[in-house]
Amino acid sequence: MNSRLWPLKRHRLRSARRARGRPHSLSHHSGDAQTSHLPPPVTWRSMRRREFIALLGGAATEWPYVAQAQKQAMLVIGFLHSGSPDGYAPMVTAFRQGLQETGHIEGQNVAIEYRWAEGHYDRLPAMAADLIRQPLAVLVATGGAASGLAAKSATTATPIVFISGTDPVKIGLVASLNRPEGNATGVNVLTSELVMKRLELLRHLIPNAKLIAVLANPINFATPTNLQDLQAAARALGLQLVVLNASQERDIDAAFAAVVAQRANALLIGPDPFFFSRRHRILALAARDAVPAMYEWREFAAAGGLISYGASLGDAYRLVGVYAGRILNGAKPSDLPVQQSTKVELVINLKTAKAIGLAVSPTLLARADEVIE
Repeated sequence: MNSRLWPLKRHRLRSARRARGRPHSLSHHSGDAQTSHLPPPVTWRSMRRREFIALLGGAATEWPYVAQAQKQAMLVIGFLHSGSPDGYAPMVTAFRQGLQETGHIEGQNVAIEYRWAEGHYDRLPAMAADLIRQPLAVLVATGGAASGLAAKSATTATPIVFISGTDPVKIGLVASLNRPEGNATGVNVLTSELVMKRLELLRHLIPNAKLIAVLANPINFATPTNLQDLQAAARALGLQLVVLNASQERDIDAAFAAVVAQRANALLIGPDPFFFSRRHRILALAARDAVPAMYEWREFAAAGGLISYGASLGDAYRLVGVYAGRILNGAKPSDLPVQQSTKVELVINLKTAKAIGLAVSPTLLARADEVIE
């Protein structure tokens, strides 16, 4: 051992022995000399201000990391939609209700990543691919079959829950309704199947009608089939159809101008998520021009539309939320049969009928599920 370090070590040993032999009196009498070696008790007053601020600053620094860790621990749902968030806010509420029925609440134990195409269907594939790059527990594809097909093309592994107004077997979303197989299941909404029935109801509403205008979205892949069915029904009813295409906001204004110019007796709004997103604009134009119009969803009639006939869209979104929640709870898409949203509603707005000078027959009123007065 280095001789120069030896005296220092002996000094430390002697100091340690004295410390062990010292009594640990806690007396605070002024005559007890040993109390002078004890540190004073720590109190809030004795803590220096900058030490307290440093303590608070350290805690504040940690809180964002804790919140981020909690968010990362949540299960994540991808929500893909062809429409707009404003137009479909009530449907998102219904979707969250379905999730809650299975024990999942957004922001508490599940996070949702939203992607909205705003009516631009060509954006859906890229949005679906972007969502799949995240660690999703399930991908919800709503706003028509186009969203479901984009999701299906993006992944064969992540579970998918879709809404489709077209037969999902025919378009390749599932192998069968009862046994979907693969990674997708969802809700089939009666949409295309009711197109001809809407035309019949419109003829019943306006018995003397000869020319019916149809507002259709040409970029919706279901439009050609729907128009074929409508043409067949029109021939059987002795009606003539004029098709007005609209896939952008300005097209809707031009379509109503054409309805007036061609003196169409009524207007049938084709089934399309873009039209649902723009329903307030469509309703405003119909009221301005006093055009009798038939709509697909109840939300049109409730907001001032003349008449609607279709499935309950809110119920369909709630069912999608239930299925997404069941998958979060461990179910496999292949074990969940495709749900059929069979609840169909006929809604007539008598206030609107009176405003445009249209008398509704008692027979049709008797058939309505809801009459708005």
